[in-house]
Amino acid sequence: MSGIHCETYGHGRPLLMLHGWAMHSGIWRQFARQLAEQRQVICLDLPGHGRSAPLARFEMPAIVEALLAAIPVPSFDLLGWSLGATVAINLAAECPDRVRSLTLLAGNPRFVREPGWPGVKPEVLDSFAELLSSDSKQTLQRFLGLQVQGLPHAKTVLQQLKQSISECDAPDFGALQGGLRILKQHDARDSLAALTLPIRVIQGDKDTLVPVATATALRNLQPALQMKVLPGAGHVPFLTHPQALADIVLGDD
Repeated sequence: MSGIHCETYGHGRPLLMLHGWAMHSGIWRQFARQLAEQRQVICLDLPGHGRSAPLARFEMPAIVEALLAAIPVPSFDLLGWSLGATVAINLAAECPDRVRSLTLLAGNPRFVREPGWPGVKPEVLDSFAELLSSDSKQTLQRFLGLQVQGLPHAKTVLQQLKQSISECDAPDFGALQGGLRILKQHDARDSLAALTLPIRVIQGDKDTLVPVATATALRNLQPALQMKVLPGAGHVPFLTHPQALADIVLGDD
């Protein structure tokens, strides 16, 4: 038993989807079912998130190992969102014979900003880590707020987010703390640059966590990757722009 919760919808060429930090598969279940009209969609809860068992330490090698043991098909297309995109890069690097293509949705191989690389300010993650130790609920509320910041219907989308994640308890502290550590410290740029499979990046031009300026930096790593920008979308385009996003994801079918 892998201890990883798996939800599967539809039939066809398998598409594996990995959610972001502090979330679970329920966050995009409606979108997954939309994609399942043409694909077999497999959603995994990251370790310690949703209905998946926690790891002794929420670290990338152990995360990838646990997920690989839970994937029910021999080969698949892979889509990762936010933290799930970082995990997806590492998973693809670990088993290139199983991953047919990689889609990074509002994701970044290096999440934090540094000279020559766009990203979120390190102090944003530092503040989350500091607050997490004293008030995990408030930390999660602040993170949800950042995901909808600047959107015209932010309150409505925020309510959708809260409703979707409320079906499960919050992730255990080790998973939350470990996820923030990965977002702040992990650098998957070399792994992404070394991949030879088809890669697609989908970003929203209103995303405050993964700035659209990442596009140029990513192309320097992978000149052949396909870049798609969703006008008016933020960090959760599967909630705000589901049809436009589905058209991109299913565009190769």
